[in-house]
Amino acid sequence: MLEHSPESGTFLEVVIHGRPSCFAVVTHTPFLIGRGSETGNHLQLEDRRISRRCAAIVADGSGYLLEDRGHRLGIFVNGNNVERARLQDGDVIDFGLEDACELIFHSSGDGPSIENMLTRMASVPTVSQPGNMGKLKLLLEATTLLHSQLSLDSVLGTMLEHAIAITNADRGLLLEDDGTGVLKQRLARTSKSAPMQREHVPPSQTAVRQAIERQSSVITADLGIADSALKSAQSVVAQRLRSVVVIPLFAMPRANSDQPVVLARGQLLGVLYCDSKRPAAFSNLDRQILDALGMESASILDNARLMERERERQRLEQELSIARYIQKALLPQGMNKYPHLSVSGMHLPCHEVGGDYFDVFPISEQKTAVLIADVSGKGLGAALLTTILQGALSGMSMGAEPVRVFNHINKFLCEHSELGRYATMFFGIFGQDGTLEYIRAGHPSPLLLRRGEVSELYTGGSFPVGLIDEAQFTSTTMELEPEDTLVLFSDGITEAENARRELFQTFRLREVLSGRMDEPVESLQQLILGSVHSFSAGAPQTDDLTLLIARYHARDPDSTA
Repeated sequence: MLEHSPESGTFLEVVIHGRPSCFAVVTHTPFLIGRGSETGNHLQLEDRRISRRCAAIVADGSGYLLEDRGHRLGIFVNGNNVERARLQDGDVIDFGLEDACELIFHSSGDGPSIENMLTRMASVPTVSQPGNMGKLKLLLEATTLLHSQLSLDSVLGTMLEHAIAITNADRGLLLEDDGTGVLKQRLARTSKSAPMQREHVPPSQTAVRQAIERQSSVITADLGIADSALKSAQSVVAQRLRSVVVIPLFAMPRANSDQPVVLARGQLLGVLYCDSKRPAAFSNLDRQILDALGMESASILDNARLMERERERQRLEQELSIARYIQKALLPQGMNKYPHLSVSGMHLPCHEVGGDYFDVFPISEQKTAVLIADVSGKGLGAALLTTILQGALSGMSMGAEPVRVFNHINKFLCEHSELGRYATMFFGIFGQDGTLEYIRAGHPSPLLLRRGEVSELYTGGSFPVGLIDEAQFTSTTMELEPEDTLVLFSDGITEAENARRELFQTFRLREVLSGRMDEPVESLQQLILGSVHSFSAGAPQTDDLTLLIARYHARDPDSTA
């Protein structure tokens, strides 16, 4: 579980020669740094020469420490190779590569200084006029907001007001991508910092579209002499606009895998928009300040989006953990308490929760039911249906006739076809007198281990429940011999793959079981699971692994049961 960073003003400045600096706020510790996202890196540097597990920033009671987490060339702080070093404001971190990026550690809580911000703007002229000083002061205030404790809307509202002041505009908007590519108005302000009704502030869609397509700011001082497309735009004419400023806001740049050291623009987050009914005069400094202001606004939106994703990830992890706990708790307990049966079962989901399940429960004093099921699909949807099926089938312990229950479940699922789920199942009832009554519903045949020989209980196909509305399920009865063993399994066992994409298949399962009639059911389970794991070594588990093994013991003739 990630820990929240104890300080809000801690961030890394990413410096690459010939590129504008960008910033990564240290929101959690440990804050992981390295190549790619596979190892959970918070700051992803796609230079192929940098290790995937490279470095981490961790917090203690006195501040922050930098740890080398395995970078092959070593980690350097201010030119000194370190394995673990305490960081101070302004420390320069590099990776032992002459042309790689550098990281500058900031922990003052005041954001980048005015000097640092000015270095991000090329060829800044000498600032001597009070107006220019005032605008730079606004920029410095906006930068400080990036690390403040104010609410997100308060920070964004102040940024928008600063943009209006710098452009001397009549009004300004912040348009935000709603996640589907559509820009929605999030904030609207007048030149007097008053909120505006959003529907009363239609922006120039032509100017917005041009800024997004060009991936650069559209700053037009006089629409009267602008290009014809912008000058004749409907909203420009209808509102008698004379100047417009549109700054597209992009997420923090991510590394380009083809050119490891070159940063590319990230996802479009939104647009900062200002307009006026008066012509404006924008100096070179004005334009550079606006671009810098846009970068800070993008950083705020990007950090807010990342934090929201982190909260959502943690919430989902918590819900999945609860679901897995419930699913595990619903597995049968005390499976060795049946006088005529020895039973052992296991379920290993390939994800947090699984679509397989098994069950063992008494039908009456003389009969015990065993069940294995495999719901189509994976994840929470499949796990939810297993719980529904388990509850419905448990009604047999109250005397419900099994075939009627199966036909009812099939009809119910087919009537709710929008669920898009079906399940293969095998259901058997072991009687103390040696009878086995079973219902098959599209599930692979269990294997029968009898006197050391292995055979399939049945051949031929059948329908899963919930797939065909007209399907009718029937039961079959057979006589068991003492010590007959039934091995029920899901297709995750027989379809387990190795590194060469070969399947484990049923014949290998039969080989494991052959001649094992004297093995306890728990030992058989471990033998099967060990064989599957050995076979698939080096390949990831792609399906749930479920086993249920039941061995029939003849009733003691002297028993009064």
